[in-house]
Amino acid sequence: MSLELSKKAAAVKPSSTLAITARAKELRAQGKDVVGFGAGEPDFDTPENICEAAIAAITEGFTKYTPASGTAELKEAVCKKFREFNHLEYGPDQIVISNGGKHSLTNIFAAILNPGDEVIIPAPYWLSYPEIVKLAGGVPVIVTATEQQDFKLAADDLERAITDRTKAVIINSPNNPTGMLYTEEELRGIADVAVRKDIYVVSDEIYEHLVYGEQRHISIASLGKEIYDRTITCSGLAKSYSMTGWRIGYTGSSREIAKLMGSVQSHQTSNPNSIAQKAAAEALAGPQDSVEVMRAEFDRRRKYVMERIHDMPLVSAVEPKGAFYVFVDASQVIGKKHGGVTVESVSGMADILINEYDTAVVPCGDFGFENHLRLSYAISHDMIRKGMDRIEAFLKELQ
Repeated sequence: MSLELSKKAAAVKPSSTLAITARAKELRAQGKDVVGFGAGEPDFDTPENICEAAIAAITEGFTKYTPASGTAELKEAVCKKFREFNHLEYGPDQIVISNGGKHSLTNIFAAILNPGDEVIIPAPYWLSYPEIVKLAGGVPVIVTATEQQDFKLAADDLERAITDRTKAVIINSPNNPTGMLYTEEELRGIADVAVRKDIYVVSDEIYEHLVYGEQRHISIASLGKEIYDRTITCSGLAKSYSMTGWRIGYTGSSREIAKLMGSVQSHQTSNPNSIAQKAAAEALAGPQDSVEVMRAEFDRRRKYVMERIHDMPLVSAVEPKGAFYVFVDASQVIGKKHGGVTVESVSGMADILINEYDTAVVPCGDFGFENHLRLSYAISHDMIRKGMDRIEAFLKELQ
Protein backbone atom coordinates (compact mmCIF):
# COMPACT_ATOMS: atom_id res chain seq x y z
CA MET A 1 0.00 0.00 0.00
CA SER A 2 1.15 3.55 -0.74
CA LEU A 3 -0.99 5.33 1.83
CA GLU A 4 1.11 7.51 4.12
CA LEU A 5 0.82 6.95 7.85
CA SER A 6 0.76 9.65 10.52
CA LYS A 7 3.92 11.75 10.55
CA LYS A 8 3.05 12.84 14.10
CA ALA A 9 2.91 9.25 15.33
CA ALA A 10 6.05 8.31 13.43
CA ALA A 11 7.95 11.13 15.15
CA VAL A 12 7.20 9.73 18.62
CA LYS A 13 10.08 7.91 20.31
CA PRO A 14 9.18 4.64 22.03
CA SER A 15 9.73 4.66 25.80
CA SER A 16 13.26 3.41 26.46
CA THR A 17 12.45 2.66 30.11
CA LEU A 18 9.61 0.35 29.11
CA ALA A 19 11.80 -1.26 26.44
CA ILE A 20 14.54 -1.96 29.01
CA THR A 21 12.00 -3.34 31.46
CA ALA A 22 10.54 -5.59 28.74
CA ARG A 23 14.06 -6.83 27.88
CA ALA A 24 14.70 -7.67 31.54
CA LYS A 25 11.43 -9.64 31.71
CA GLU A 26 12.34 -11.47 28.51
CA LEU A 27 15.68 -12.53 29.96
CA ARG A 28 14.04 -13.65 33.20
CA ALA A 29 11.64 -15.80 31.16
CA GLN A 30 14.74 -17.45 29.67
CA GLY A 31 15.89 -18.33 33.20
CA LYS A 32 18.37 -15.47 33.69
CA ASP A 33 18.71 -13.96 37.18
CA VAL A 34 18.22 -10.36 36.05
CA VAL A 35 18.22 -7.38 38.40
CA GLY A 36 16.02 -4.64 36.95
CA PHE A 37 16.83 -1.05 37.97
CA GLY A 38 14.54 0.10 35.15
CA ALA A 39 10.89 1.02 35.54
CA GLY A 40 9.66 3.23 38.36
CA GLU A 41 7.34 0.63 39.84
CA PRO A 42 7.23 -0.04 43.61
CA ASP A 43 7.77 -3.68 44.51
CA PHE A 44 5.20 -3.51 47.32
CA ASP A 45 1.74 -5.04 47.00
CA THR A 46 -1.14 -2.58 46.80
CA PRO A 47 -2.29 -2.06 50.44
CA GLU A 48 -4.96 -4.49 51.58
CA ASN A 49 -7.64 -1.90 52.39
CA ILE A 50 -7.42 -0.59 48.81
CA CYS A 51 -7.76 -4.07 47.34
CA GLU A 52 -10.74 -4.78 49.60
CA ALA A 53 -12.47 -1.63 48.38
CA ALA A 54 -12.03 -2.85 44.79
CA ILE A 55 -13.40 -6.30 45.63
CA ALA A 56 -16.40 -4.69 47.33
CA ALA A 57 -17.01 -2.55 44.24
CA ILE A 58 -17.14 -5.69 42.07
CA THR A 59 -19.37 -7.54 44.54
CA GLU A 60 -21.76 -4.59 44.74
CA GLY A 61 -21.95 -4.27 40.96
CA PHE A 62 -20.06 -1.00 40.64
CA THR A 63 -18.91 -2.05 37.18
CA LYS A 64 -20.74 0.37 34.87
CA TYR A 65 -19.89 3.69 33.28
CA THR A 66 -19.24 6.62 35.60
CA PRO A 67 -19.16 10.33 34.68
CA ALA A 68 -16.38 10.80 32.13
CA SER A 69 -14.21 12.97 34.41
CA GLY A 70 -14.64 10.76 37.47
CA THR A 71 -17.06 9.93 40.27
CA ALA A 72 -18.25 12.55 42.74
CA GLU A 73 -16.90 10.38 45.57
CA LEU A 74 -13.37 10.29 44.18
CA LYS A 75 -13.39 13.98 43.26
CA GLU A 76 -14.37 14.85 46.84
CA ALA A 77 -11.55 12.66 48.15
CA VAL A 78 -9.09 14.41 45.82
CA CYS A 79 -10.33 17.83 46.96
CA LYS A 80 -9.81 16.82 50.60
CA LYS A 81 -6.31 15.53 49.86
CA PHE A 82 -5.42 18.72 47.97
CA ARG A 83 -6.69 20.82 50.88
CA GLU A 84 -4.99 18.91 53.69
CA PHE A 85 -1.71 17.86 52.04
CA ASN A 86 -1.06 20.43 49.33
CA HIS A 87 -2.79 23.42 50.98
CA LEU A 88 -4.81 23.97 47.81
CA GLU A 89 -8.51 24.71 47.56
CA TYR A 90 -10.08 23.05 44.53
CA GLY A 91 -13.76 22.33 44.06
CA PRO A 92 -15.04 19.09 42.48
CA ASP A 93 -15.65 20.93 39.19
CA GLN A 94 -11.91 21.72 39.08
CA ILE A 95 -10.91 18.04 39.29
CA VAL A 96 -10.50 15.60 36.40
CA ILE A 97 -9.85 11.94 37.15
CA SER A 98 -7.92 10.20 34.38
CA ASN A 99 -6.41 6.87 33.35
CA GLY A 100 -3.12 7.53 35.14
CA GLY A 101 -0.71 10.44 35.51
CA LYS A 102 0.49 10.13 31.90
CA HIS A 103 -3.11 10.47 30.71
CA SER A 104 -3.56 13.53 32.93
CA LEU A 105 -0.60 15.19 31.22
CA THR A 106 -2.02 14.25 27.82
CA ASN A 107 -5.31 15.91 28.79
CA ILE A 108 -3.52 19.02 30.05
CA PHE A 109 -1.63 19.68 26.84
CA ALA A 110 -4.64 18.86 24.70
CA ALA A 111 -6.53 21.53 26.64
CA ILE A 112 -3.95 24.36 26.66
CA LEU A 113 -1.87 24.03 23.48
CA ASN A 114 -2.43 25.30 19.96
CA PRO A 115 -0.16 24.21 17.08
CA GLY A 116 3.30 25.73 17.49
CA ASP A 117 2.90 26.70 21.15
CA GLU A 118 6.13 26.17 23.09
CA VAL A 119 6.47 24.28 26.37
CA ILE A 120 9.65 24.75 28.40
CA ILE A 121 10.95 21.45 29.77
CA PRO A 122 13.87 21.50 32.22
CA ALA A 123 16.47 18.80 31.58
CA PRO A 124 16.95 16.23 33.02
CA TYR A 125 13.29 15.42 32.32
CA TRP A 126 10.99 12.43 32.33
CA LEU A 127 11.32 11.11 28.80
CA SER A 128 7.57 11.24 28.01
CA TYR A 129 7.20 15.01 28.45
CA PRO A 130 8.54 16.04 25.01
CA GLU A 131 6.57 13.30 23.25
CA ILE A 132 3.27 14.21 24.95
CA VAL A 133 3.83 17.88 24.07
CA LYS A 134 4.55 17.02 20.43
CA LEU A 135 1.46 14.80 20.16
CA ALA A 136 -0.61 17.79 21.31
CA GLY A 137 0.87 19.95 18.53
CA GLY A 138 3.29 21.78 20.82
CA VAL A 139 7.01 22.42 20.56
CA PRO A 140 9.26 21.19 23.42
CA VAL A 141 11.91 23.73 24.41
CA ILE A 142 14.62 22.06 26.48
CA VAL A 143 16.46 24.14 29.11
CA THR A 144 19.35 22.26 30.69
CA ALA A 145 19.90 22.52 34.44
CA THR A 146 23.45 21.65 35.54
CA GLU A 147 24.68 19.55 38.43
CA GLN A 148 25.79 22.81 40.09
CA GLN A 149 22.08 23.74 40.13
CA ASP A 150 21.19 20.32 41.55
CA PHE A 151 19.60 19.75 38.13
CA LYS A 152 16.80 22.24 38.91
CA LEU A 153 15.51 25.02 36.66
CA ALA A 154 16.55 28.50 37.83
CA ALA A 155 14.11 31.38 37.49
CA ASP A 156 16.61 33.39 35.42
CA ASP A 157 17.06 30.51 32.98
CA LEU A 158 13.29 30.17 32.67
CA GLU A 159 12.90 33.86 31.90
CA ARG A 160 15.59 33.76 29.21
CA ALA A 161 13.88 30.80 27.51
CA ILE A 162 10.45 32.43 27.26
CA THR A 163 9.37 33.69 23.82
CA ASP A 164 6.12 35.07 22.47
CA ARG A 165 5.16 31.44 21.64
CA THR A 166 5.70 30.09 25.17
CA LYS A 167 2.52 28.67 26.66
CA ALA A 168 3.77 26.71 29.68
CA VAL A 169 6.65 25.34 31.71
CA ILE A 170 6.75 21.88 33.30
CA ILE A 171 7.93 21.56 36.89
CA ASN A 172 8.42 18.03 38.24
CA SER A 173 9.11 17.93 41.99
CA PRO A 174 10.25 15.49 43.32
CA ASN A 175 11.91 14.87 39.99
CA ASN A 176 12.26 11.86 37.74
CA PRO A 177 15.11 11.01 36.99
CA THR A 178 17.13 13.03 39.53
CA GLY A 179 15.13 12.74 42.75
CA MET A 180 15.68 16.47 43.29
CA LEU A 181 13.11 18.56 45.18
CA TYR A 182 12.42 22.25 44.58
CA THR A 183 12.57 24.49 47.65
CA GLU A 184 9.97 27.13 48.44
CA GLU A 185 12.42 29.86 47.46
CA GLU A 186 13.12 28.22 44.10
CA LEU A 187 9.42 27.74 43.41
CA ARG A 188 8.66 31.35 44.32
CA GLY A 189 11.26 32.51 41.80
CA ILE A 190 9.67 30.38 39.07
CA ALA A 191 6.18 31.52 40.10
CA ASP A 192 7.20 35.19 39.86
CA VAL A 193 8.43 34.67 36.29
CA ALA A 194 5.34 32.67 35.28
CA VAL A 195 3.01 35.35 36.63
CA ARG A 196 4.95 38.23 35.11
CA LYS A 197 5.25 36.54 31.71
CA ASP A 198 1.70 35.13 31.92
CA ILE A 199 2.43 31.47 31.18
CA TYR A 200 1.01 28.27 32.63
CA VAL A 201 2.87 26.03 35.06
CA VAL A 202 2.23 22.31 34.67
CA SER A 203 3.21 20.96 38.08
CA ASP A 204 3.79 17.20 38.03
CA GLU A 205 3.72 16.10 41.68
CA ILE A 206 3.30 12.34 41.25
CA TYR A 207 6.11 11.60 43.79
CA GLU A 208 4.87 14.14 46.36
CA HIS A 209 4.63 11.65 49.27
CA LEU A 210 8.13 10.26 48.68
CA VAL A 211 10.28 12.95 50.30
CA TYR A 212 13.21 12.26 52.64
CA GLY A 213 15.12 13.84 55.51
CA GLU A 214 14.19 17.36 56.57
CA GLN A 215 12.79 18.22 53.14
CA ARG A 216 9.10 18.87 52.55
CA HIS A 217 7.00 18.89 49.44
CA ILE A 218 5.56 22.25 48.35
CA SER A 219 2.97 22.73 45.62
CA ILE A 220 3.79 25.80 43.55
CA ALA A 221 0.07 26.62 43.23
CA SER A 222 -0.09 27.15 47.01
CA LEU A 223 2.21 30.19 46.83
CA GLY A 224 -0.43 32.79 45.94
CA LYS A 225 -3.60 33.42 43.95
CA GLU A 226 -1.89 34.58 40.77
CA ILE A 227 0.26 31.46 40.43
CA TYR A 228 -2.68 29.28 41.55
CA ASP A 229 -4.71 30.64 38.62
CA ARG A 230 -1.91 29.72 36.17
CA THR A 231 -1.06 26.25 37.53
CA ILE A 232 -2.40 22.85 36.57
CA THR A 233 -1.47 20.48 39.41
CA CYS A 234 -1.07 16.86 38.35
CA SER A 235 -0.73 13.78 40.55
CA GLY A 236 -1.90 10.20 40.89
CA LEU A 237 -1.96 7.01 42.94
CA ALA A 238 0.66 4.87 41.19
CA LYS A 239 3.86 5.70 43.07
CA SER A 240 2.82 6.49 46.64
CA TYR A 241 0.21 3.75 46.97
CA SER A 242 1.88 1.09 44.78
CA MET A 243 -1.03 1.25 42.33
CA THR A 244 0.82 1.39 39.02
CA GLY A 245 -1.55 -1.01 37.26
CA TRP A 246 -4.74 0.58 38.55
CA ARG A 247 -4.27 3.61 36.26
CA ILE A 248 -5.73 6.52 38.21
CA GLY A 249 -4.38 10.04 37.89
CA TYR A 250 -5.96 13.40 38.63
CA THR A 251 -5.56 17.13 38.08
CA GLY A 252 -6.58 20.32 39.81
CA SER A 253 -6.92 23.41 37.64
CA SER A 254 -9.17 26.32 36.75
CA ARG A 255 -12.77 25.38 36.00
CA GLU A 256 -12.28 26.42 32.37
CA ILE A 257 -9.32 24.09 31.85
CA ALA A 258 -10.97 21.26 33.78
CA LYS A 259 -14.04 21.54 31.55
CA LEU A 260 -11.88 21.32 28.42
CA MET A 261 -9.95 18.32 29.76
CA GLY A 262 -13.19 16.58 30.70
CA SER A 263 -14.58 17.18 27.21
CA VAL A 264 -11.46 15.77 25.56
CA GLN A 265 -11.47 12.73 27.83
CA SER A 266 -15.18 12.09 27.22
CA HIS A 267 -14.39 11.40 23.55
CA GLN A 268 -10.99 9.75 23.86
CA THR A 269 -11.47 7.27 26.71
CA SER A 270 -14.67 8.06 28.65
CA ASN A 271 -14.38 7.37 32.36
CA PRO A 272 -11.43 5.77 34.16
CA ASN A 273 -12.05 2.23 35.37
CA SER A 274 -14.96 2.30 37.81
CA ILE A 275 -13.48 -0.30 40.16
CA ALA A 276 -10.11 1.48 40.26
CA GLN A 277 -11.92 4.72 41.14
CA LYS A 278 -13.46 3.03 44.20
CA ALA A 279 -10.02 1.75 45.17
CA ALA A 280 -8.52 5.22 44.69
CA ALA A 281 -11.15 6.82 46.91
CA GLU A 282 -10.21 4.37 49.66
CA ALA A 283 -6.49 5.04 49.09
CA LEU A 284 -6.95 8.79 49.60
CA ALA A 285 -9.58 8.70 52.35
CA GLY A 286 -8.46 5.60 54.24
CA PRO A 287 -5.49 4.94 56.57
CA GLN A 288 -2.17 6.33 55.36
CA ASP A 289 0.10 4.06 57.43
CA SER A 290 1.16 2.01 54.41
CA VAL A 291 2.36 5.14 52.59
CA GLU A 292 4.75 5.93 55.43
CA VAL A 293 5.95 2.32 55.64
CA MET A 294 6.83 2.37 51.94
CA ARG A 295 8.42 5.82 52.18
CA ALA A 296 10.62 4.72 55.08
CA GLU A 297 11.78 1.62 53.19
CA PHE A 298 12.54 3.66 50.07
CA ASP A 299 14.60 5.99 52.26
CA ARG A 300 16.60 3.02 53.61
CA ARG A 301 17.27 1.81 50.08
CA ARG A 302 18.19 5.33 48.93
CA LYS A 303 20.87 5.62 51.59
CA TYR A 304 22.27 2.20 50.75
CA VAL A 305 22.51 2.94 47.01
CA MET A 306 24.27 6.25 47.69
CA GLU A 307 26.77 4.52 50.01
CA ARG A 308 27.54 1.95 47.34
CA ILE A 309 27.97 4.53 44.58
CA HIS A 310 30.25 6.60 46.81
CA ASP A 311 32.57 3.60 47.13
CA MET A 312 32.62 2.74 43.41
CA PRO A 313 35.20 3.97 40.89
CA LEU A 314 34.30 6.10 37.86
CA VAL A 315 30.73 7.01 38.90
CA SER A 316 29.10 9.62 41.15
CA ALA A 317 25.65 10.93 42.05
CA VAL A 318 24.01 13.88 43.80
CA GLU A 319 21.95 12.66 46.74
CA PRO A 320 18.26 12.46 45.79
CA LYS A 321 15.78 14.18 48.12
CA GLY A 322 12.65 12.43 46.87
CA ALA A 323 11.07 9.90 44.46
CA PHE A 324 12.96 6.57 44.13
CA TYR A 325 15.72 7.22 41.61
CA VAL A 326 19.45 7.90 41.69
CA PHE A 327 20.86 9.88 38.76
CA VAL A 328 24.35 8.53 38.16
CA ASP A 329 27.11 10.39 36.31
CA ALA A 330 28.94 7.70 34.32
CA SER A 331 30.89 10.02 32.01
CA GLN A 332 34.24 8.65 33.26
CA VAL A 333 33.29 5.19 32.00
CA ILE A 334 33.25 6.40 28.39
CA GLY A 335 36.52 5.57 26.67
CA LYS A 336 37.41 2.74 29.06
CA LYS A 337 37.84 -0.78 27.71
CA HIS A 338 35.81 -3.82 28.69
CA GLY A 339 37.10 -7.13 27.40
CA GLY A 340 39.26 -5.25 24.96
CA VAL A 341 36.30 -3.30 23.54
CA THR A 342 35.95 0.45 24.12
CA VAL A 343 32.82 1.61 25.97
CA GLU A 344 31.75 4.44 23.65
CA SER A 345 28.63 5.64 25.47
CA VAL A 346 26.53 5.18 28.60
CA SER A 347 24.03 3.42 26.36
CA GLY A 348 26.82 1.00 25.44
CA MET A 349 27.57 0.55 29.13
CA ALA A 350 23.90 -0.34 29.72
CA ASP A 351 24.07 -2.94 26.93
CA ILE A 352 27.09 -4.60 28.55
CA LEU A 353 25.44 -4.61 31.96
CA ILE A 354 22.25 -6.30 30.80
CA ASN A 355 23.87 -8.74 28.39
CA GLU A 356 26.91 -9.75 30.43
CA TYR A 357 26.03 -8.90 34.03
CA ASP A 358 22.26 -9.55 34.00
CA THR A 359 21.62 -6.02 35.31
CA ALA A 360 19.21 -3.57 33.66
CA VAL A 361 19.86 0.17 34.06
CA VAL A 362 18.36 3.14 32.18
CA PRO A 363 20.75 5.26 30.08
CA CYS A 364 19.50 8.84 30.20
CA GLY A 365 20.00 10.11 26.66
CA ASP A 366 16.20 10.19 26.32
CA PHE A 367 16.07 12.18 29.58
CA GLY A 368 18.31 14.89 28.14
CA PHE A 369 21.64 13.72 29.66
CA GLU A 370 23.71 11.37 27.49
CA ASN A 371 26.41 10.67 30.10
CA HIS A 372 24.12 9.68 32.97
CA LEU A 373 22.09 6.63 33.89
CA ARG A 374 19.12 6.17 36.19
CA LEU A 375 18.82 3.54 38.89
CA SER A 376 15.40 2.89 40.41
CA TYR A 377 15.48 1.69 44.00
CA ALA A 378 11.83 0.64 43.87
CA ILE A 379 13.01 -2.98 44.00
CA SER A 380 13.83 -5.11 47.04
CA HIS A 381 16.91 -4.43 49.15
CA ASP A 382 18.30 -7.86 48.31
CA MET A 383 17.94 -7.21 44.59
CA ILE A 384 19.53 -3.78 44.97
CA ARG A 385 22.52 -5.33 46.77
CA LYS A 386 22.94 -7.97 44.07
CA GLY A 387 22.68 -5.39 41.29
CA MET A 388 25.12 -2.98 42.92
CA ASP A 389 27.61 -5.83 43.34
CA ARG A 390 27.37 -6.53 39.61
CA ILE A 391 27.76 -2.87 38.61
CA GLU A 392 30.78 -2.57 40.89
CA ALA A 393 32.31 -5.73 39.39
CA PHE A 394 31.85 -4.27 35.88
CA LEU A 395 33.48 -0.96 36.85
CA LYS A 396 36.46 -2.66 38.49
CA GLU A 397 37.08 -4.75 35.38
CA LEU A 398 37.38 -1.70 33.11
CA GLN A 399 40.80 -0.77 31.82
